[in-house]
Formats: sequence, C-alpha cells, structure tokens
Amino acid sequence: MFGFDENMIFRIPALLIALTIHEYAHARVAVWLGDNTPRMMGRLTLNPIAHLDPFGLIMLWLFKFGWAKPVPINPNNFADWRKGNILVSLAGPISNVIVAFVAAITYGVLFKLHLLSSGIAMIISFTYSYNLIFAVFNMIPLPPLDGSKVLMNLLPGRQAYFFERIEPYAPFILMALVLFNMINVFIGPFYSALDFIINQLVGKIL
Repeated sequence: MFGFDENMIFRIPALLIALTIHEYAHARVAVWLGDNTPRMMGRLTLNPIAHLDPFGLIMLWLFKFGWAKPVPINPNNFADWRKGNILVSLAGPISNVIVAFVAAITYGVLFKLHLLSSGIAMIISFTYSYNLIFAVFNMIPLPPLDGSKVLMNLLPGRQAYFFERIEPYAPFILMALVLFNMINVFIGPFYSALDFIINQLVGKIL
C-alpha cells in the first residue's frame, strides 16, 4: 500500500486525504450525535497531524498497512450508546468509500475534458485506491479497527468482552496477518467488489 519509491510525492497527499477524512468522519458523527469529546480533544479537524498515530504510521511504512489515532468518544453522551458507537465506527469506512467515488468521478470528468496531467492522474488514482483500502481494512473485526467496534456492539456481553480483552494484542495479530500475507484474503474480495460497484456507477453517470 505504501513504500519508498519515485511515486512517494503522489502517494503522500493521497494517503493523508484517506487518513484525515476517515478520522474526521468519526469525529463529525460523534459530535452530531451529541458527544463533544472529539471537539474538545482537537479531533474535529481536517489537519492530518492531529490524526497521526506513531505506531500505526510505522506499521504503514514497514508492513504497508497501518492506522491513525483513534478518535476519543464518550458513548454516555449518545441518546443510544450502542447505536451511537456503531454509527461512529461506520462513519470512517463509509466516508472513505464516498471519497473514492468522488475521486473516480473527478478522474473521469478531467479525462473527458482533456485536463488530466500525469501528476494529477496519479494523485487521484492513489486517492481512489487508498480510500478503498482504508474502508475495507478498517472493517476487519480486530481491535482497534472499526469492524471490531461494530461487532462488539452487536454481540452479547460475554462475546463483546472477549474482543475487549484481546485489544492490547490486536496490533501484533494484524502484523502477523500482514507478514504472512493473509490480510489480502479479507481485503482482496471486498476491495474488488467495491471497485466494481463504483466503476459501474461512474460509467452510468459519465
């Protein structure tokens, strides 16, 4: 997903867009649902620096998969804490899918207008792919990823407690999945499905 090569100048802005939009969406939905914790903690911002997680960034560079700093929330401020947790957790991946769709539309429009330079094309292409990867990767049901939070709020108490207990070890589990190339077993099919759906929609619009 990321690496030190001649395309870094195009990868970095695309990566920061995907990461920032993802975390901002979490914060925005939490505030919308009545919890001002993200605002008080300085996370209701489109400044990417506020959302960077050092360990997640190291994982991103070394193993090509990583994560941002989780947005702090207080579910007690939601009218329905379980529903609120689910909506906040889904906000990040959904926002990434929307950005990928916008990127695909933008690429198509600029291409038809003959305004697509090679540099812009690469940034938009990386923005598209990174946002789809963020959406799918974050739905893996392992803490601290969004998929685990959705699952924890859907499962009965005992099973949910199990996920809470493995949270300290989850980054190492993710690292092992990446090292043994097992992460693509989950990401590949869902990425391909989203890619197909978006391209079909863009084809009908343009």
